Amino acid sequence: MEGKSDYPRWINFFMIKKITKLKKSILSTTNGVGSRVKQLKKKVVKSVSPKKVSLSQKIPKVDKQRKVLMFGWELPPYNSGGLGVACYELAEAMSKQNSKITFVLPSKYDKSVPFMDVTHADSAKTNGQQEQSVTDSNIKIQTVRSNLSPYLNETSYMEQYSQTERHYECSRGNCQYGETLIDEVYRYGEAAAEVAQKENFEIIHAHDWLSFPAGIKAKEVSHKPLVVHVHALEYDRSHEGGVNAQICAIERSGMQAADKIIAVSGYTKQRIVDYYGISAEKIEVVHNGINISNKPTKKLTLKSIKSGGKKMVLFVGRITYQKGVDYLIEAAAKALKINKKLVFMIVGSGDMSHQIINQAANHAISDKVFFPGFLRGEELSKIYGSADLYVMPSVSEPFGLVALEALSHKVPVIVSKQSGASEVIMHSLKVDFWDTDELANKIVAVIENPSLADSLSKNGHKEALNCTWDCAAKKCINVYDQLLSASSF
Repeated sequence: MEGKSDYPRWINFFMIKKITKLKKSILSTTNGVGSRVKQLKKKVVKSVSPKKVSLSQKIPKVDKQRKVLMFGWELPPYNSGGLGVACYELAEAMSKQNSKITFVLPSKYDKSVPFMDVTHADSAKTNGQQEQSVTDSNIKIQTVRSNLSPYLNETSYMEQYSQTERHYECSRGNCQYGETLIDEVYRYGEAAAEVAQKENFEIIHAHDWLSFPAGIKAKEVSHKPLVVHVHALEYDRSHEGGVNAQICAIERSGMQAADKIIAVSGYTKQRIVDYYGISAEKIEVVHNGINISNKPTKKLTLKSIKSGGKKMVLFVGRITYQKGVDYLIEAAAKALKINKKLVFMIVGSGDMSHQIINQAANHAISDKVFFPGFLRGEELSKIYGSADLYVMPSVSEPFGLVALEALSHKVPVIVSKQSGASEVIMHSLKVDFWDTDELANKIVAVIENPSLADSLSKNGHKEALNCTWDCAAKKCINVYDQLLSASSF
């Protein structure tokens, strides 16, 4: 019959039941397989997906010793500023963390230090090869013959060049040294390449622009990764309109050739991006540190200066445009109109020394401003121990180790907003370097409010305790390990 099944009704019912049971079985099997596939998928993805590793994350400790060829241009006690201290302290901290460092200097280094034994190599060679080496179990210092010294510019280099026996050698036709600062920087680089060919190392670390050509040459002959460490830029050291184009070019070439750049602050990192067009991803920030003694700080008194209840405001640093001492003198004149018992101690030397002395005289505050010159060691500690306030008025300060030094002596600090130190010292007063009215007001506020000074001193000291060279060394080693890991593939 049309429209009706040819099978009896009970057969239709039986077939429907069988089909339904079969469907359930198929679905059950499919779901099981699907679930198993998903589980396997998760395991596979988990095993092959690369983990993202940032330099802020801890990298597993590597037992293998890292061998570093490091280029610098000053170490204590032959230092004119913070760079030599930073290199020394960083190298010592890294040597304690399983890093073997060969430190190359452009001039003779004949002092023994607590963690190094000094030995002399064979006689110097006229082609710029090593002059001496200083070694301990993890650090060796190599020197090459060079006329470079800290914080030179073209003028000061020519003055030094003309006053030394090296000029006499050149006049006799036996010239080994560059006739200009830039020539000598590149000559140092050529000599450093010879050192690189003889040394056993895995990675190159160059500190600041004078060492960048040396780092580049070492990379060219060894094909090893290069890290450049920016402690300051030409744009920090000079007026905007007075930068040396050749130095800027050396800085740019060093950063472009580097596999990684270390900047001493976020402030410096941003300036590298802005002025040199370097990718921010290529730059890692490693703040400087300080070693603070566990011994209690003695509060010393310079009786002749602080008699009659006078309060001392301290500055320590090079007296140059970069350090903003002229702004401090302007602020001092304004602060003295409010509080007559202030005295200002300007420790350091530089190309603006005479200008600053005359500026104090023009404001008729010469009897309130003292210039002891460049100090170090116990003499400097005595000055810190006598200070009631430290001021760092820098126009452009990549970091500012002196602010940490002041806090290590429990001296409250006022720092320029245009500084790297302001990133790590929260318990400080901050001011724009150019705002001398605000700087004067804050100087008076700290001096006349003991509770404010005490809070800044105690809490700032605690913050300084966290800014260690061990921490900085770990971050630098982190950079090394990432580069060495990448180069092994």
